[in-house]
Amino acid sequence: MKIAIASGKGGTGKTTLSVNLAYYLSGKLGKKVVLADLDVEEPNSGLFLKGKLLKEQPEYRPVPVWQPDKCTFCGKCNSLCNFNAIASLPKTILVFKELCHSCYACSELCPEDALPMENLKMGISRVFSINQNFTFLEGVLDIGQESAVPLIKKIKELAENKINKDSLLLFDSPPGTSCPVIEATKDADLVILITEPTPFGFHDLRLAVKTMRELDKKILVVINRYGIGNKDIEKYCKKQNIEIAGKIPYSRKVAELYSKGLLLESCLEVQKELEKIAKQIYTNLNIY
Repeated sequence: MKIAIASGKGGTGKTTLSVNLAYYLSGKLGKKVVLADLDVEEPNSGLFLKGKLLKEQPEYRPVPVWQPDKCTFCGKCNSLCNFNAIASLPKTILVFKELCHSCYACSELCPEDALPMENLKMGISRVFSINQNFTFLEGVLDIGQESAVPLIKKIKELAENKINKDSLLLFDSPPGTSCPVIEATKDADLVILITEPTPFGFHDLRLAVKTMRELDKKILVVINRYGIGNKDIEKYCKKQNIEIAGKIPYSRKVAELYSKGLLLESCLEVQKELEKIAKQIYTNLNIY
């Protein structure tokens, strides 16, 4: 089962919930858990997890390379590319690798085989063992790479190779509602949207709900920093028939533990909420 933890905006607590929920499920409940940090532009789940590095490797994506000795300047590659990654000029072909989506259309359909694909490094992946039930993966995008989506896709593939029928796969998703979030959540069985009771949090929660409903996803909401702001999110969720799975309290102790890079296992209030969230996950995914 794949569970994506997402939000409409950054800073709401995706990573806080992801690492603590994964640790709770693997430790307290003894479940096999794989957590993948898909926020490859700024991964930070690893800041809270101490484990053994099992593997680190570069990750690549294919891009076309122009072979001038084969090219007849027919212009077909330029007309085929939907992403403006190729410009056909009278005496040269320009390939903009940053814009390439690795769709292979130009390479496969070039009549002269003048655009073979080669691998371009886009980042690295790391795999850690946290405990006997908990495996953690993260991707780190190279500086200058235009799109996070190819690396997110690669980290998901690596994570799926680590699971078995008894495992839960958690995705710590990027913030927002753009392409990286779509890639992170598109094949999830359940999406947990974490928000905060502020006008900004409420505004972006509605955007995230609209996006997930376009993808036809099961949705749960978790309210972080509960106790500040107002009840607008609770009223909205009731009106939209969305279950609120948990309410993580606005607490000085939580802030102190977080600032030290520590998990929240010593905070009983948070543990109670994690228990509630786990029960809602089991109910929604029919896990017994």
